[in-house]
Amino acid sequence: MNLRGTDPAFYRDRDVYEAQREQLFPRTWHFAADVWRLPESGYAVPYTLLGGCLDEPLVLTRQGDKLHALGNVCTHRGAVIVTEEGPCRRLRCPYHGRRFGLDGAFEAAPGFEGCGLPRPQDHLSKVDVSRFGPLLFVSLDPVMSLDELIGESAPYLDFLDWSRFAFDAERSVHYPIPANWALYVDNYLEGMHIPYVHPALAAAIDIATYEVHCFEWSVLQVGEAREGEDCFDLPVGHPHHGRRIAAYYLWLFPGTMLNFYPWGLSLNVVQPVGPEACRISYLTYVSDPEKLGVGAGADVHQTEFEDQEVVSRAMRGMRSRFARPVQYAPMHEDALRHFHDLCGKLLG
Repeated sequence: MNLRGTDPAFYRDRDVYEAQREQLFPRTWHFAADVWRLPESGYAVPYTLLGGCLDEPLVLTRQGDKLHALGNVCTHRGAVIVTEEGPCRRLRCPYHGRRFGLDGAFEAAPGFEGCGLPRPQDHLSKVDVSRFGPLLFVSLDPVMSLDELIGESAPYLDFLDWSRFAFDAERSVHYPIPANWALYVDNYLEGMHIPYVHPALAAAIDIATYEVHCFEWSVLQVGEAREGEDCFDLPVGHPHHGRRIAAYYLWLFPGTMLNFYPWGLSLNVVQPVGPEACRISYLTYVSDPEKLGVGAGADVHQTEFEDQEVVSRAMRGMRSRFARPVQYAPMHEDALRHFHDLCGKLLG
């Protein structure tokens, strides 16, 4: 069983997918929500971590300025506790009335008076939660911190004023794709396909100056604007000050993509739902509405449709008996190789 993306079997075999489900996804970070979803102290947001894959019921809570991520499973009979988001003073199981604080601490259990509760196992399980700007990430058993995941890409993005970003529900969409999740990541990590698949994007950025930076757990791609196209106003001291940068594309292992444009952020969240299927959430955060519709991010949904179509074609090909092991293009696919190496590192 090849546990790296160098063999077609990596994208279609049930055994490989099950290995990823047990050894890779629980040990990495996944986008859960933004801090604006928890607007005040005494608030809870139920969340399913990688629905269709890990299917782990969690709940995010806010207690004062403290954010918690907890297992959303009662420690009595396993019922899911919180099913709707909203204000709350405590978490109460609707099955038998067991109560917990917003930090997951056991408070009371009707019918268990005099039983010596709480024991350590009576508290809700705590889940690692961390944030990048306003974006909250969770992990069941992380092998790296979120800071380590973002790593050396941080100096390129420190100029962002997160206070200006606002979630735009009308511009956010979710699509099922009949393809293995890793094929979507493969496609994202190489710019070689841009002239062939994304004509509008290719007209906005200069492919000849396209940069790819591979860091320990992430990859940053940099698109420079063609003459006359919109670009960032980068401050003095920025690594790219004086250059006309149109877009920063940040991939966080294994399946989070943050696409920054002068108008804001297109956040892509890849969710595996089987060996040959995934779901992509395209979440839009606008920081400068006046810049919408121009530059490299002028029509991100068209770019997304183009990616979905070509990835679906690749999945059809990977099912074929004529599919061959991956050969990396030496000038353009170092990031692809890096992704496969990281998968091999966690899967053994």
